[in-house]
Amino acid sequence: MARDQIDMTPLTSRDELVAWLAAGVKPKSEFRIGTEHEKTPFTLEGHHPVPYEGARGIGALLEGMKLLLGWEPIMERGNIIGLYDVTGGGAISLEPGGQFELSGAPLETVHQTQGELMAHLAQVREVATPLGIGFLGLGMTPSWSRAQIPVMPKGRYKIMTNYMPKVGRYGIDMMYRTCTVQTNLDFCSEADMVKKLRVSLALQPVATALFANSPFTEGKPNGFLSFRSEIWRDTDNARAGMLPWAFEDGMGFERWVDYALDVPMYFVKRGDEYIDVSGSSFRAFFDGRNNRLPGERPTLSDWANHLSTIFPEVRLKRYLEMRGADGVPWDRLPALPAFWVGLLYDDVSLDAAWDIAKGWTAHERQALRDEVPRLGFKARIRDRYLFEIARECVKIAHEGLRRRGHIDHLGRDESRHLEPLDRTIDGGRAPAEEMLEKYSGAWSGSVEPAYGEYAF
Repeated sequence: MARDQIDMTPLTSRDELVAWLAAGVKPKSEFRIGTEHEKTPFTLEGHHPVPYEGARGIGALLEGMKLLLGWEPIMERGNIIGLYDVTGGGAISLEPGGQFELSGAPLETVHQTQGELMAHLAQVREVATPLGIGFLGLGMTPSWSRAQIPVMPKGRYKIMTNYMPKVGRYGIDMMYRTCTVQTNLDFCSEADMVKKLRVSLALQPVATALFANSPFTEGKPNGFLSFRSEIWRDTDNARAGMLPWAFEDGMGFERWVDYALDVPMYFVKRGDEYIDVSGSSFRAFFDGRNNRLPGERPTLSDWANHLSTIFPEVRLKRYLEMRGADGVPWDRLPALPAFWVGLLYDDVSLDAAWDIAKGWTAHERQALRDEVPRLGFKARIRDRYLFEIARECVKIAHEGLRRRGHIDHLGRDESRHLEPLDRTIDGGRAPAEEMLEKYSGAWSGSVEPAYGEYAF
């Protein structure tokens, strides 16, 4: 998320929290696609992490991007920490370890998403290459220890860094060593939101397997195909997971509000200051019982910012965020929005996808999610390998994209962006398995070649 929300309207009732979410409902004609992707910067010489400071650091990279794009800078205590396109709605932000994120503008087609991604990468290279900076398209840094990775000058990350070890083993790794690609999609009613949420939660392990791309930690295989996904299993289970209650009767905006009210907070922002309220619930804050802000009630900004610190496999804000995929090289990035748009934005495909998963129990969904980081396509649910389900989902996505009928300048529909997933299905191997084969063969037991083959 590039910017903290700024709306100091005081909140007085739970109904206002529900209404804020419900305001995301829009007609199908206004459905858009938002794509966010993170990439790890590294020094072209030596393949080291890139610090924020200095003439060849992350700060200098952002200053160069500001001059190139003309976007508005996002500042914190005198440091540039991001950029915002006031016209198109896109943004660039920094994750805790310097991961460089594009939060794409809301676009109508996957073709436009690909164009946005390619333009962004060309712009970044134009500024970064003279600074000696490259970017890596993996789900996790393959060679660096936690201690090697620099900390970006963002107040919220200091609070999170202090809190994470109290609630899970891997929160620091999540913050500083992982990258993802996400797709944000719309809904036309509360019922449509619920159906899409359930389908995408149940099938999120499919995306994890198709995009599994983080098999190395500190230079060695870590025993997983998506260690990034495994990290999320023990980061902070009070704010992550598969949300079994979302499949129960009565699910809707109100149920999400009740869940979010009890998720522990990280911070409250007042002016330029981040106030550490970690561990206390939003419900207590809403009732005026926050120990750091006694008697004070939250604002709409506080609610919006709090929702951005909840990390389930699919997140509801005023749209739905698909969160299961590892970061990948540039040529696979458009495949994630293509996959989810094909499944969720066509009613026939949405029904077909729900038919796959609607009979699964909460226990079965959780077991699949727990197995997929290590086993990938070999994970099973009931009597089916995940590979079979993934193949079926990619086929359904193809059909959904064809029915949408959005044609590019060469007469191709959006299903062409699924070609990387077609190759994965044809080969029967996740990207991580291909990398592990290279590691044992052509790479001669070194991850260093990844900085060439998987760089942007």
